[in-house]
Amino acid sequence: MKVNKHSYVLMAPYMILFCIFTVLPVVISIVLSFTYFNMLEFPRFIGWQNYTRLFLEDDVFIIALKNTLLLAIITGPISYIACFVFAWIINELSPKLRALMTLIFYAPSISGNIFFIWLIIFSGDRYGIANGFLIKYGFILEPILWLKTEGYILPIIIIVQLWLSLGTGFLAFIAGLQTVDRTLYEAGAVDGIKNRWQELWYITLPSMRPQLMFGAVIQLTASFAVADVSIALAGFPSVNYAGETIVTHLIDFGTTRFEMGYASAIATVLFLLMVGTNILVQKLLRKVGE
Repeated sequence: MKVNKHSYVLMAPYMILFCIFTVLPVVISIVLSFTYFNMLEFPRFIGWQNYTRLFLEDDVFIIALKNTLLLAIITGPISYIACFVFAWIINELSPKLRALMTLIFYAPSISGNIFFIWLIIFSGDRYGIANGFLIKYGFILEPILWLKTEGYILPIIIIVQLWLSLGTGFLAFIAGLQTVDRTLYEAGAVDGIKNRWQELWYITLPSMRPQLMFGAVIQLTASFAVADVSIALAGFPSVNYAGETIVTHLIDFGTTRFEMGYASAIATVLFLLMVGTNILVQKLLRKVGE
């Protein structure tokens, strides 16, 4: 530490802020998850009661857990692969066209509440785009209440979430592909690499492991933290909690009911899910190129 003291001094401002605003709140949340805390009284230790209630008594949380895992399993890998495939294709274009296509694909993720356009597409009357199209071509006779029918809510949320998924991870992949040393491809051709797929597996992917890891963390976090899309499209709460996720359940207890101990237990479960999934993904990414 004495040898690298200047580095520690330079890192100190960030590390202090990081510990105060990230590490400390996470630790406090974990501690509060073992208490009863209603924002009016001092937290009272109750042990594992919040977790017992969460998994054995709270039927809505079980629905939210299933929905969140389904969203993560579907949107996480698909959006991750889509981000890389589109980045890989766009990277082969000329610089000006590459910049234009990057903007086009990245635009939905930076356009704020533009996903409200999907409310028009799936409007429950005859003026909705989906209903209008299906009625016009004779697929249905009466309009479908897309966002008020339990069976349609989660698939629509998945579609919209995938549409929004080309975000920061997509840009990281574009940047990673730009930094791959081109001489490695020449060396690979000499060593017996015969096609683009072998180039991808043995040269491109191993050369951009940091970006792959960063993109995985971003996409997994986004897939586990779905809330705004569900609330905006399906309402809060949604019909029979069909669009309920762990985050919307957390919002319910944390900002509506102010049961902060119980909300902290929900947040802790979500935190452990994210950490466990990221560890698994890291182990899988280490095998890239082997």
